[in-house]
Amino acid sequence: MSFVRRKSARRKSGHGKADREKSERELRASVVATALAMERAGFAVAKSGNVSCRFGSGMLITPSGLPYAATKPADVVAMDLDGHAAAGAREPSSEWRFHAAIYRARPEAQAVVHTHSPQATALSCAHRAIPAFHYTVALAGGNDIRCAEYATFGTQELADNALRALAGRRAVLLANHGVIAFDASLAAALALAEEVESLATRYLAMLAAGLEPVILDEAEMQRVNGQFARYKRFDG
Repeated sequence: MSFVRRKSARRKSGHGKADREKSERELRASVVATALAMERAGFAVAKSGNVSCRFGSGMLITPSGLPYAATKPADVVAMDLDGHAAAGAREPSSEWRFHAAIYRARPEAQAVVHTHSPQATALSCAHRAIPAFHYTVALAGGNDIRCAEYATFGTQELADNALRALAGRRAVLLANHGVIAFDASLAAALALAEEVESLATRYLAMLAAGLEPVILDEAEMQRVNGQFARYKRFDG
């Protein structure tokens, strides 16, 4: 009887390992697919930007310096949130620090994308937030999309600035740099980054035309956030 139990336990353990390996393979492929989609959208010119997803107690993140078209799932770097990569792994993205900071501070974050999408980056270079000129600003989680203070890329200072600006938000502009968006999946994080770029495009068009945006007040944005929360519940 004890032999049967041991055999069953070994079989279950084997299945568990196989499931974890399958999950990791799928996540690695999804990270690469998201990076390629980001590049096709024009959000990651010349190897810019990076993509990650939570994996266990750490993360999987795009490697440094490798064109997305040449990146294979095996090139995606497994690392802990203290910056230690798995043995034999490639060098992780230089921006791993803000990915790690988000996963530590925001348990709901399952995926992070960092883009250099053109219109949002243009706003970031003017240190301009995106105000509630349109109700879909609430998709980022609040009444505006803030612009984090400038810091050199790849530094802990940048990670700290980004995390502060992300308080109560899921997306932020990085001054003189680009955009960060996170969500519950890679697809959702990329979709949010696309929404930020769309909002930036419309906002810049209004400014270029000399129009004065009419900003929705806090009470209305609270109602909008409530509506979005309700729809999310219904959509599952």
